Amino acid sequence: QVQLAESGGGLVQAGDSLRLSCEASGRTFSSYPMAWFRQAPGKEREFVAATRWSGGGIYYGDSVKGRFTISRDNAKNTMYLQMKSLKPEDTAVYYCAAKATYSNYTPMTKGDYDYWGQGTQVTVSS
Repeated sequence: QVQLAESGGGLVQAGDSLRLSCEASGRTFSSYPMAWFRQAPGKEREFVAATRWSGGGIYYGDSVKGRFTISRDNAKNTMYLQMKSLKPEDTAVYYCAAKATYSNYTPMTKGDYDYWGQGTQVTVSS
């Protein structure tokens, strides 16, 4: 059974940094796209960042460009999201997602992903 488990969320102050982790179990995703999305209360789930394969095909949402960095460690079957210069508007539940099949592009919509974690809360105070 495939499972994605996020960790690393918490309460921080504006300007702080935080690193989220997403550990996959049940299968490996080294050749498949993985992504981070987030959802704030009352808002749609928003694309944050995605990578098509290890170290390549990386894209970011406009609101996090230059502040967030997505990476993967295939040996650990784990994806990361390094977040810097956090702002109150970054407050949301952050979800990791994985696609079950190969893709020749980097998907950036939630409908393209097959597996989802339960989410980890990130709260940024002003």
